[in-house]
Amino acid sequence: MSQSNSLKRKQESINSNRSIRNLLRQQWLVVVVALALTGLGAALAGVLFKAGIYQLDEWRLELLKKNSPWLVLPLLGGLGGLLSGYLITTLAPAASGSGVTHIMAFLRHRSVPMGLRVGVIKLFSGIVAIGSGFPLGPEGPAVQMGGSVAWKMAQLLKAPVAFRRVIVAAGGGAGLAAIFSAPIGGFVYAIEELLNSAKPVVLILVVVTTFWADTWADLLQAIGLDPTAGGFDSNLGFQVQREYSRSIDFLPIDLIYLIALGIIVGCTAELYCRYVLTMQKKGKIWFGNRLILKMSSCGVVLGVIYASLPTEFRQITQLKKIIAEQSIDVSMALTIFLVLFITSGLATASGAPGGLFYPMLILGGSLGLACGNGMAAITQYVPSTYVFAGMGAFVAACSRTPITAMFLAFALTKDLLILKPLLVACITSFLIARLFNEHSIYERQIDLDLKQPLKT
Repeated sequence: MSQSNSLKRKQESINSNRSIRNLLRQQWLVVVVALALTGLGAALAGVLFKAGIYQLDEWRLELLKKNSPWLVLPLLGGLGGLLSGYLITTLAPAASGSGVTHIMAFLRHRSVPMGLRVGVIKLFSGIVAIGSGFPLGPEGPAVQMGGSVAWKMAQLLKAPVAFRRVIVAAGGGAGLAAIFSAPIGGFVYAIEELLNSAKPVVLILVVVTTFWADTWADLLQAIGLDPTAGGFDSNLGFQVQREYSRSIDFLPIDLIYLIALGIIVGCTAELYCRYVLTMQKKGKIWFGNRLILKMSSCGVVLGVIYASLPTEFRQITQLKKIIAEQSIDVSMALTIFLVLFITSGLATASGAPGGLFYPMLILGGSLGLACGNGMAAITQYVPSTYVFAGMGAFVAACSRTPITAMFLAFALTKDLLILKPLLVACITSFLIARLFNEHSIYERQIDLDLKQPLKT
C-alpha cells in the first residue's frame, strides 16, 4: 500500500513538473509578465500597508498628546476592532487572522477563498486594526495579499494546478520580502515553509517573484508611497539599507553562548506558541464566531493595558527600535517581553488581521537582550550578536523555519558577519522546539482558523 502511494506521489510530481515546463515553453513571456505583476502587487500591498499603519499611528500619537491615554487608547482600540471586524465579516471572512495560515491551507489543498477581494479587505482591515493599537505585524497580511494577487494572475493565465500552487507560494514569499526588504528571506520562506519543495523550476519562479517584489518596493518607496523607509537615492541609485548598524564580532567562545541562548529561546518560543493557541481556543469558546464583538472587546482590553504602560509601548515599531539599539536595561527588556507575550496572544485570539513575525522578532530580541545582560553580569562577557540572534531564534522556533528566520534577522543589519551566529542560534532553537512539537504555530493554527464561517 505504501509503495503504491509512493509511486502515485512520484507520478504526480512528474506530471506537475511537465505541466509547468509546458506552460513556460508555450507562454514564457506571459509568465514573466505575470511574475512581475505578482511582485508589483505584493510590493504595492506591503508598502500601502506600512504607510497606512504609519499614518494611523501618527494620528493616534497626536491624539495622545492632547487627551488622556485612558480615554484615547481603549476608545480607538474598540472602534478599530469594531470597524475591522465589520469589514471582514461582511465583505471577506477569509481576511481574518494572520493570513499565513490561509495561504498554507490553500497550498495543502484545503478549500480556502482566494482572490483580490480577500487581499483588498485584508489591506484595509489590517491597517485599521494595527493602526488602532493591536500589537501585530504587517507581514502576515502581506503574505496573504501577495498570494491573493498571485492566484488572480494564475487564474488569468488559465494555468495548471501545479503552477498555480507555485505562483501563490511565490506571491506569499514576495509579500514577506516587500515588508522586511528581505528578498532572500521571502524566497527561502516560500520554499521552506509554504511549498516544502526545492525543484529547480520552482526555485527559479519563486526567486524571480520575490526579487521583483523587493525591487518594486524600492521603486514605490522612491516615489514617496512609504513614509517609513528609503531605498533609492536619485544621485546614487538603489542603496543597501541597514536598519541598524552594529559592531559584529564572532569569537569561538560565542558558540557556547549562542547555543545556550538557542535552548532558552526554543523553550520559551514553544511556550508562546501554546499560549497563543490556547487563547485562540478560549476566544472561540467565549465569543463563538462573533468576530465583531470579539475584536472590539479585545481592542478595548488592549487599550486599557497600554494606557497603563510607558509611552514606548504605544508603538510596536518603537519597541523594536529600542530593543535593536540595546538602549534599555534588563527590567525594561523583560517588561517588553512580558507585555508583548500577553497582548500579541490576545490580539491573535481576537482574529485581528495581523502577523506574528513582527512580535516574534521583538520577543526574541528582548529575551536576547535580557539574557545577554544576565550573562555579562555572571561571566563578564556576552556576544555582540545576542539581540539579533535572539530575534532570529524566536522566529525559527515558532515557525519551524530556521533559514528564513536567519535571513529576516540578517535583513536588519545587512552584515554578512552576523549570518553564522544567527544560524547557530536559529538551528538550536528550532531543534529544541521540535522536541516539544514538530509542527509550527501556523500548521497548528490552520484547523482553528478555518473551521467554521464567521458570523456577526
